[in-house]
Amino acid sequence: MSYYQEDFFKEYLKMMANFLVLNLLICISLVFWIVSITASTYYGTLRPISPWRWLFSVLVPLMIATQGFKKKSLDHSGALGGLVVGFILTVANYSFFTSLFVFFVTSSKLTKWKKDIKKQIDSEYKEGGQRNWVQVFCNGGVPTELAILYMIENGPGEIPIDFSKQYTASWMCLSLLGALACSAGDTWASEIGSVMSKSKPRLITTWEKVPVGTNGAVTLVGLLSSLLGGMAVGIAYFITQLIFVTDLEVSAPQWPIIVFGAAAGLLGSIVDSYLGATMQYSGFDQNIGMVVNHQTKDSKHISGKPILDNNAVNLFSSIIIALALPGAAWCFWPRR
Repeated sequence: MSYYQEDFFKEYLKMMANFLVLNLLICISLVFWIVSITASTYYGTLRPISPWRWLFSVLVPLMIATQGFKKKSLDHSGALGGLVVGFILTVANYSFFTSLFVFFVTSSKLTKWKKDIKKQIDSEYKEGGQRNWVQVFCNGGVPTELAILYMIENGPGEIPIDFSKQYTASWMCLSLLGALACSAGDTWASEIGSVMSKSKPRLITTWEKVPVGTNGAVTLVGLLSSLLGGMAVGIAYFITQLIFVTDLEVSAPQWPIIVFGAAAGLLGSIVDSYLGATMQYSGFDQNIGMVVNHQTKDSKHISGKPILDNNAVNLFSSIIIALALPGAAWCFWPRR
């Protein structure tokens, strides 16, 4: 077999695998719909998934995942993983979808922003910032699980966040918002702070100045960016609530969503930095002149122990914020 025939054969297999996975996902989504209608008929309390919601939940995430793959924001596995996450969040609640959409679009744009500078300071920089399935599920796994629990508790559809009337569902909604805002805040802090800050970053545990790219290092620009990143996710959620929720006039105010989104972005970035500084190895490699995340023969230790990698740090940060945010919101959320 010639080189060109072998290359063609590999591309053909890859295309067929994608086609089979796509068909499998569509079948799974149809099962979601059928189960929803069956449960609604049997129990009489849950809202079934309408055909239009099901269609929107399949087609829109498919278009976004395809576009992300074409623009090299996602690789093959990342696109398929994103399709699963996108479908579940969209079918559960349109506010979940818009929050995920804002996180994905802004993070992808910021990753490619000033890429020439980032190539000089990031030893693991990927062209286009391609995310694989591991990165997709470390950022989207917690929201996906919460969206499934939300559908089991409340059925698909949009509800106002109101602890006095929808306690459990409101808790899940804010947990999901916190997880996405945390991921957005951390990404905004890393992508903006590393290239825009005029001062050297400081390690969050000791406040010593460290090289750019050190895990657990923070700057004022980065912290402000994380606040704005979480706020962007919160604004997307809030606007979707205004459009799709019908009984807002008799529910608790929804504007705190923006405030708690911003808080989740900032606190998520701080938690991520602390975990990165203590449980993620950072060393300066004299040979390449960059910070590395694993020990090499030419690297000098800066901070952290080689316990977690960046994906695990992101996952644990989102879990912590998802658990902490609803409790704080319950204490301070205005009641009608």
